[in-house]
Amino acid sequence: MAIQQKLSLMIPGPTPVPERVLEALGRHPIGHRSKEFQDLVEITTKNLKWLHQTENDVLTITGSGTAAMEAGIINTLSKGDKVICGENGKFGQRWVKVAQEFGLEVIKIESEWGTPLNPENFKTILEKDEKKEIKAVILTHSETSTGVINDLKSISSHIRNHEKALSIIDCVTSIGACSVPVDEWDLDIVASGSQKGYMIPPGLSFVSMSQKAWKASEESNLPKFYLNLKSYKKNLINNSNPYTPAVNLVFALDEALKMMKDEGFNSIFKRHRKHKLAVSEAAKALNLKLFADEKHLSPSVTAIKTDNIDAEEFRKKIKNKYDILLAGGQDHLKGKIIRVGHLGYINDRDIISVIAAIGNTLVELNEISADLVGEALKVASFHLKEI
Repeated sequence: MAIQQKLSLMIPGPTPVPERVLEALGRHPIGHRSKEFQDLVEITTKNLKWLHQTENDVLTITGSGTAAMEAGIINTLSKGDKVICGENGKFGQRWVKVAQEFGLEVIKIESEWGTPLNPENFKTILEKDEKKEIKAVILTHSETSTGVINDLKSISSHIRNHEKALSIIDCVTSIGACSVPVDEWDLDIVASGSQKGYMIPPGLSFVSMSQKAWKASEESNLPKFYLNLKSYKKNLINNSNPYTPAVNLVFALDEALKMMKDEGFNSIFKRHRKHKLAVSEAAKALNLKLFADEKHLSPSVTAIKTDNIDAEEFRKKIKNKYDILLAGGQDHLKGKIIRVGHLGYINDRDIISVIAAIGNTLVELNEISADLVGEALKVASFHLKEI
């Protein structure tokens, strides 16, 4: 089998990595206790705060987004604490499992996969909690397993009104794809991962911590060592890290954040919006149905139903013929949906290519006529003009 040299990642992560970021990644390592590395930590921390739109501490951990979420939970809560977990996809489901693993009492707010969480359900439960027993609300902002984005702004306002509960938010695939104004929305703990909107390989994760979160950490009794965020905060004062960090990934992070600042917030968010519209509207032009609620489509990934076509076989055909990797469904959605990632370092050419590949494959399977591919590309081109 020939080695794939031009595989295009159109999945929600890992995402494509820019050449200049790859070049930074390939530099010779330096000492992680050196002045040179401390200077690097100082600038990346400043730019991470810019990206999060916050004055809070933003800590860098060598680990995945799951490590960041677990860190947020175990550093601020105690065994037996009552928490709300939003579950409307694979990742919301994961946070329920993590919370239960650490002995937390979980109140689940659920929504059918493909539909957003209802902010009013959070409001109702939080308002009934007169004794302020609920210590945290844990949820996923952009649920990439289904292509839905939840209304974090509204949900966070209900958490603020409760006053006691912390917000612990999985923003792994929303940071860098849409605006997450941490300070404006008064978010306490925000977790994200390097292989998504940050445009660098997997291996780093980030945790934004509010003063309220740090205060809660003083009472937390859940076990922690490597993920003890107090150690990270203490070392960050000197632009350092409590353990050996992934030095070369920090080189890459520095370069990626500079690229993002050069592009600017508005351009980044508009680019993700137009790619979302181009893919979702072109899919409909190909007589395909979207899996997610159309009013709450994620800017990071579009989930598409394949109906009578086996989604796994469909993905395989596209990978083998066009060197484009699409994501499949998870759990009960396996074989039923494909997921087209448009997160991070994706450009208009990538969008046109993936639409053409999907359309041509449908033609080969005698699912649509060839003229629909042209119509879908026209639809996509219309939305790609918007920026």
